[in-house]
Amino acid sequence: MSAAIRSEFRKFFTTRMWWGMAIAMFVAGAGLAVAFGFLLTTKGATGGGPGGGAPTGNPVQVANSVYTGYLSIGYLLTLVIGVMQIGSEYRHKTITSTFLGTPRRGRVMGAKVVALLGIGALYGLLSLVGSVVAGAIVLNARGADAFPGTEILRSLALSLLVLGLWALIGLGAGILIPNQVAALLISVGVAWILEPIAGVLLGLWQFGREHIVPYLPTQATNAIVSGVTQTGANAVKPLSWWVAALVLAAYAVVLAGFGSWRTARSDIS
Repeated sequence: MSAAIRSEFRKFFTTRMWWGMAIAMFVAGAGLAVAFGFLLTTKGATGGGPGGGAPTGNPVQVANSVYTGYLSIGYLLTLVIGVMQIGSEYRHKTITSTFLGTPRRGRVMGAKVVALLGIGALYGLLSLVGSVVAGAIVLNARGADAFPGTEILRSLALSLLVLGLWALIGLGAGILIPNQVAALLISVGVAWILEPIAGVLLGLWQFGREHIVPYLPTQATNAIVSGVTQTGANAVKPLSWWVAALVLAAYAVVLAGFGSWRTARSDIS
């Protein structure tokens, strides 16, 4: 198993994509932290308002949103990595040699799962370095408390888990849609465009707002890090952080698990 895991890491880190992604994650972490830092410390930005609809949160939630703002882009990047980790094997016809080198397909898929969790955590650490340093500077400069509570450490740690889980969701999508280009377009399109639109439309319906929207993957992602929330008549009440973590983990387990099961039993030629 250790040899299979090393092989999966080697497949990823011997390409030029990994350091390009690393730079993008670091820059996104720092840039979004600065943007959220200025936005959420503007007078009245997190205090609601007569008309409702404004973000609201205490100092801990503001800091959480600043430091984990990179997730708004980071989860898409790790989703892409998950798709490519298996999609590139189908595209370049290396999946056959992979299974010949390690005849136990379950071991191969298990190694991919472990590698993707590690890759997601690594990119999360790179993003956190940029976001925490830049975000703390902005918060201090704006007169806000950069570290108002220990709950921030929990949110930072959970953000690493979030990226790993989204990578597993991408792995499942890449298996279920063997064409790599189609898998990338469909998975990113659903996560970035279709799901947010569906969330807005379902949010107009009381049952959907209370019982469906909070369980969507991106909504669960936001709830895990306990950031600022929206107010107003159509605002969605977020799940508790641990419930949201279980929900996102369930998406990852179902997609990656079913995809791995299908790969272990399908004909590869």
